[in-house]
Amino acid sequence: MPYYIKRKLKKKEKPLPLFDKAGIKIKKKPDLVAKLDKVFSRYIRLRDAMPNGYFRCISCGQIKPYEQADCGHYINRQHMSTRFDEMNCNAQCRKCNRFMEGNIQGYRQGLIAKYGEKRVLILESMKNQMRKYADFELTELTKYYKALGDKLSKEKGI
Repeated sequence: MPYYIKRKLKKKEKPLPLFDKAGIKIKKKPDLVAKLDKVFSRYIRLRDAMPNGYFRCISCGQIKPYEQADCGHYINRQHMSTRFDEMNCNAQCRKCNRFMEGNIQGYRQGLIAKYGEKRVLILESMKNQMRKYADFELTELTKYYKALGDKLSKEKGI
């Protein structure tokens, strides 16, 4: 066959992995982290809520309804070592969390009043540690915080 006539070559079909053939979808890590974020945030807001359906913002001290609560992080969520630390996360009003960039000075004062200065310093030093979660850990933490959130929701009637 002359060189100027091109032949169409058939593409080799790659076999599908077993989980695609069975119709099972494997969750990827970003999906697991997002689901855990949602469940963990609900737990933190319920934990800090009073039985009457209100909460006190850790940064400014205002008392507001539960529906206006955010899960505020003292150390940014990008640091995985403290992202799901219960001491690092507290209920914050939306104004402080979203519009005042966390109101960090007020947040630190609230943490010191709640936990003490030594524990806050330990929390701040944890920021520099590396932490990687396995998929199994993320799914188990999701189950754990979902169960705690459901229990608190029943207790507080929210």
